[in-house]
Amino acid sequence: MALADISVPSSSAGLNASLTARAPQALAVLRIVTAALFLAHGTAKFFAFPHVAMFDQMAVISIYGLAGALEIVGGVLLIVGLFVRPTAFVLSGFMAVAYFMAHAPKSFFPILNGGDSAIQFCFVFLYLVFAGGGAWTLDEKRGA
Repeated sequence: MALADISVPSSSAGLNASLTARAPQALAVLRIVTAALFLAHGTAKFFAFPHVAMFDQMAVISIYGLAGALEIVGGVLLIVGLFVRPTAFVLSGFMAVAYFMAHAPKSFFPILNGGDSAIQFCFVFLYLVFAGGGAWTLDEKRGA
């Protein structure tokens, strides 16, 4: 039996159509959850919430301060879906730089250098550059 001879049941086609119809909402959930996790990094730096001891003595005018500002502003913009593509572009580049500055020198392997979340953020943001923000965005409301 050849692979081409296998027929797809109609229920599978219906499931595919149903899932495809909900792709914009799934993309929005990915955007919102990723942005909320990203925002937590900024609030930890500026507002000590959640408390991360290494940021206790953080100078606002520093590389960590810049990172925190990008995390807060970018996280909020992505959560509400405003300027999604340009924001995601900036944040993707920011995460690539963060990985190579802070994590890669420690080890080649991301699981050992603690950079796996930086890589994940980088590529989710890069995906948002191309895919857009999905459903539930202010960009959609303003016609962008």
